[in-house]
Amino acid sequence: MNKKRLLSVLAFVLICALLLASCGFEGNAIKPAGGDNRTFVLAESAEPPNLDVSKSTDEVSSRILNNTMEGLLRQDRNGRPQPAIAAQLPQVSKDKRTYTFTLRNARWSDGKPVRAQDFVFSWLRTLNAKTKSEYAFILFPIQNAEEYNAGKVSASQVGVKALDDSHLQVKLKFPTPYFMELCSFTTFMPQREDIVNQYGSEYALEANRLIFNGPFTLSNWEHEASFTLKKNSFYWDQRKVRLDRVEGKIIKDVASTVNLYSANRLDFTEINPEFAAIFEGKSDRTVIKEMASWYIEMNQTKAFFKNLNIRKSINYGIDKRSLTKRVLKNDSVPAGGLMPTHMKGDEKHKFRELSPDTVLYDPAKAKQLYAAGLKELGLKRQPDRLEIVGDDADSSKKQMEYIKEQLRKNLGLQVEVTAIPFKQRLQRGKRQQFDLLISGWNADYNDPMTFSDLFLSGGSYNRGKWSNPTYDQLVRKSMTNPNDQERLADLMKAEKILIQDAAIVPLYYRSRLGIKKPFVKGIYWISTGSSYVLKETYLDWKK
Repeated sequence: MNKKRLLSVLAFVLICALLLASCGFEGNAIKPAGGDNRTFVLAESAEPPNLDVSKSTDEVSSRILNNTMEGLLRQDRNGRPQPAIAAQLPQVSKDKRTYTFTLRNARWSDGKPVRAQDFVFSWLRTLNAKTKSEYAFILFPIQNAEEYNAGKVSASQVGVKALDDSHLQVKLKFPTPYFMELCSFTTFMPQREDIVNQYGSEYALEANRLIFNGPFTLSNWEHEASFTLKKNSFYWDQRKVRLDRVEGKIIKDVASTVNLYSANRLDFTEINPEFAAIFEGKSDRTVIKEMASWYIEMNQTKAFFKNLNIRKSINYGIDKRSLTKRVLKNDSVPAGGLMPTHMKGDEKHKFRELSPDTVLYDPAKAKQLYAAGLKELGLKRQPDRLEIVGDDADSSKKQMEYIKEQLRKNLGLQVEVTAIPFKQRLQRGKRQQFDLLISGWNADYNDPMTFSDLFLSGGSYNRGKWSNPTYDQLVRKSMTNPNDQERLADLMKAEKILIQDAAIVPLYYRSRLGIKKPFVKGIYWISTGSSYVLKETYLDWKK
């Protein structure tokens, strides 16, 4: 047994002993990590890479933004859009292309009013090509948004307008059935022009270079170590906010977080499969269901991965069922497609009910495809060095080691594991600095388009640079087709093309495991966006 493995086992044994010594986690024998009912302490496994509404792309940043900021609408615990900064749901025109929002009397954390112009400024800033927002595309349903982003029209021609301080009008280029869901997404949140201009290139890099309009404010941010949220005294619905303070500890090592949890120094944390069995059957165990897909992207700017048979061989050469059952152990579902289990199809069915996926695994076929691919490329063996890139969190490293062994055993393909910090993984994906990349996507809204548009030719999240004109045609047609039945049929066809062409290697539809103390109440997770909601969270603990 190597030293690293020995230390891991010893840590596991020590934690088990601590848990047994604590006599379980039931009842009131434990206490909040913050010492009282007003402070909630949790752990995150990574530093939030970017808290700029226009530039944020990741789930860690999204969790902080969803608790410190608020858009026109907010998702409830059932995923339904509810009024937030908007006083009620919008008025919608008969042709479903014009939305008019009436803003409530809401204020920023410095006491200034939230105005309709704050939304106009934020959305146009995101769309401005100089901002270099990777999420500009999500605003493209708005009239002339895509054209402004491409520099073809002026900002004044974009279909968003402040009629006055409390009325916002949005005109869409085509009916968009999920537009109200978009209005709860982080990219649609407001920004203050004076604050953005005041800090310039330093905007959003520190806690004191931001301003907030949500339930909490970010009062402290020690990079790579911790962050603190405090109740926003100017929040319009502050009577429902029962916590005074949220302390977040940034800890990459899951063994350390479980140790802190067992010592009453954390109230909530996520865990990896290594510790899942400890909490089996306990009230602490929390399964976090997500609308998320995880997959491998292959860098098709490189000749080796341009070959279809090579890409297919990798898909057939990885046992996804074993990955979810033996490695993940968190209720994730083996994937054979892109659309996750809970994704909406029509009014009565989920997408997967209407278009079942097939989880591929066939080592013999994988070997045949791999040999055929090498022959087509004129190669007798693989390129000298190939790497699989992913996060440096424990769970991610275990997945990559599993995939590495599967490819070695089933294809004879040798890859090196490169585990790097979350932010660096995002950057390397963006720059195509990988051979194989572990990627994932949480739905931004409950419609198949949130996944389909990722793989359009030239798309900013199409890291592998796959391209297929028929796929593009089907997806772009679906963006403007008012016939829901035809639109869904085209998106189903598009997904089949994506899988048949081995654009990605589907791995699993993700669930996550967490542990939270039994006295933690009111917390819920948004299935689209992977964020916990702390607005109505409280600690029901008595001394």
